[in-house]
Amino acid sequence: MKTCAEMEGSYIDYLSGQFGKPVLLAGPVVPEPPQGELEDQWENWLSAFPDKAVVLASFGSETFLPVAAATELLLGLEATGRPFLAVFNFPRGADTEAELQARVPLGFMERVKGRGRVHVGWVQQQHILRHRSVGCFLNHGGFSSVVEGLVAGCRLVLLPMKGDQYLNAALFARDLRVGVEVARRDEDGWFGRGDVADAVAAAMADGGDGDVRKWREFLTDDAVQMRFTDEFVRQLKEHVMET
Repeated sequence: MKTCAEMEGSYIDYLSGQFGKPVLLAGPVVPEPPQGELEDQWENWLSAFPDKAVVLASFGSETFLPVAAATELLLGLEATGRPFLAVFNFPRGADTEAELQARVPLGFMERVKGRGRVHVGWVQQQHILRHRSVGCFLNHGGFSSVVEGLVAGCRLVLLPMKGDQYLNAALFARDLRVGVEVARRDEDGWFGRGDVADAVAAAMADGGDGDVRKWREFLTDDAVQMRFTDEFVRQLKEHVMET
């Protein structure tokens, strides 16, 4: 499993006990620092803002926000009053222009001109997260995305959309205290623009970083990460020999 006992020890013990089998841990698998330079279009735009001011909202390459959810997200970002970059992806073969138009509210781009950008497709996420002006990362709760945000030192807002993203969001927001989960209605899971704006405000408030600094130091400790790799290889060898 791509995790470690320091992060999910009690859950790992439960899983091992339920199945009566050892759980081999590969560690959180911290990505290598990004190579090359940030593209000029993003460097120039981001550099116009103060340190830690910008919100990056990105949901990975396999999480596609429905029309209503994406619209509420954008209106929530507008309501924060902060500069933001919202990144969307759509299924292969989709008419991206039509999909985007369906999600962007009427008059939205004019209202946020100069402080808000909406982009479709791939971006240099690690580079952007590490830019001095980016202070908040609103994401879907994908494990790798959260780790990237932590390593970059960003405040985290979690908006899970499917599968294990809900479990990850609970882990990082409630157990590890490194993010704020967007509130939803109990009866149907709906969230609105106010919920998005409130979550960003809470994450960016004084003290809103929770234990981000602690876990950032843990994840960026090369000796710790090497220990995870060595221990995983050792346990894997032992398991192979036993079978």
